[in-house]
Amino acid sequence: MSKRRKQTYYNFVALPKSLFFGRCPEWQKLSGSAKLLYIYLKAGYNGANNGEITFPYSRLRKHRGLSSSGTIAKASKELEEKGIISRTNKGGLYKGCNMYKLIGAMDTLF
Repeated sequence: MSKRRKQTYYNFVALPKSLFFGRCPEWQKLSGSAKLLYIYLKAGYNGANNGEITFPYSRLRKHRGLSSSGTIAKASKELEEKGIISRTNKGGLYKGCNMYKLIGAMDTLF
């Protein structure tokens, strides 16, 4: 009689290998903090919440590489300028948090 093991499923963020092996020059031109922010935003996407992906600065500041509000703002501006994300709702101190939409430009880059 064999015991069945309970399967464990892990959450993950899928990124194509072409990003890391130099076949995507646009990805290579992004700063490290912009790449990290993109990965965290992509991790917040669940398949149905595009345009409503939230990542408050207070939660992002806990991660190495995005430790200051200035760095996060600069990274998000860089991603917006490259056409990778767009901000659907501008947040602030009393207005809630920013909401982002993954435009999909990264999918066409590789």
